[in-house]
Amino acid sequence: MDKVIFHIDVNSAFLSWEAVYRLKEQEGTVDLREIPCAVGGDKTKRRGVILAKSLSAKAYGVRTGEPITDALRKCPGLTIVPAHHGMYKEYSAQFMRILREYSPDVEQYSIDEAFMDMSGMEHLLGEPVAFAHKLKNRISRELGFTVNVGISSNKYLAKMASDFEKPDKVHTLFPEEIREKMWPLPVSELLFVGKATAGVLKKLGIHTIGELANTDVEILKHHLKKQGESIWNFANGRDASLVEGTVQENKGYGNSTTIAFDVTDEVTAKMVLLSLCETVASRLRKDDTKAEVVSVSIRDYELKTVSHQRVMAAPTNLTDELYQTVCVLFDELWDGSPIRHLGVHTSRVSREERGRQMSLFDNTDYEKMEKMDQAVDAIRKKFGNDAIMRASFLDNKKVENMTGGHPDGRQVNLKTLREKKHE
Repeated sequence: MDKVIFHIDVNSAFLSWEAVYRLKEQEGTVDLREIPCAVGGDKTKRRGVILAKSLSAKAYGVRTGEPITDALRKCPGLTIVPAHHGMYKEYSAQFMRILREYSPDVEQYSIDEAFMDMSGMEHLLGEPVAFAHKLKNRISRELGFTVNVGISSNKYLAKMASDFEKPDKVHTLFPEEIREKMWPLPVSELLFVGKATAGVLKKLGIHTIGELANTDVEILKHHLKKQGESIWNFANGRDASLVEGTVQENKGYGNSTTIAFDVTDEVTAKMVLLSLCETVASRLRKDDTKAEVVSVSIRDYELKTVSHQRVMAAPTNLTDELYQTVCVLFDELWDGSPIRHLGVHTSRVSREERGRQMSLFDNTDYEKMEKMDQAVDAIRKKFGNDAIMRASFLDNKKVENMTGGHPDGRQVNLKTLREKKHE
């Protein structure tokens, strides 16, 4: 049976979801997708970058990932709206629910894209291209945003196809079509070929995907090692990866943040680390897992990064226990240089319950700490992250409670936004 793989990608997802919310939930009259607009962070902070932009903003040269200040120079009339990542997760979940109605094998590739194994489904749903149009039209009608659908016999070509002309399109890229549709494209448009790789290929006289596909693979391996063989296979439409319908368990949990100012004192640095530990520990508890290894990373004002890790006495998901170890690591690691970025990461996570090694000198009531953390989690889940916080974060203008995660925007969900609408 021939494989049929769909890749479904939300068009300019963050901007689309902001637009849908304002039109549907706030009864707005302006569609952000139809004006020069972008989703971004606070331009006064280092992490103020463009996360998504409208087509008209793109026409001015605005690019995803560039600083907001650069985008405003290109397009002075650009409307900037803040990011609401909690809301995006809800729209993403609605999107995935629709996809899972049509296939048992749906792999969520990111918050705004997924693969579907549609092999054999034509007997139930009809010819693949015709069904893809029905699927994208249903998403647009029910959820209010558009998607592109790429169709092929493998995941790589399906993803390449979905990146063709946008928005609201269905494209095919089967192996017999790559000579016509893919090979004439610049080699830089091949997925997983970055600027550095494209530069190496250019020096070799390789400018198009077709030229790459017809180059001796040994030449590519000589100049690009294993990556050379990988991109040669991709250029020839070869990909054996499967649609992974089952969500893989997290192998580690972490969080980091770029700070809006240079941190030069230990107290402020440890406040940021406490905020990061709050988010990491809450995620561990949410998934009913515990971590045995914790690490701290520090990036200084010269962008030099160092890290240090430690195996804890027992696996844990307790905020205070995690934070105590993080502070020890920080003290061992920091040389006093101004800090620009801090991170907390955990590994060796497991759901297996393992007893603690008792110590005569440890009088900590771990059961009490667990109950306290669970109570805090329940309150935050119901009323929001800022409903309960440590006193040290109250009126703290430098460090936010529950920081890190996405580089811009706090975690705000649809329910919270609807409540604000009626205040």
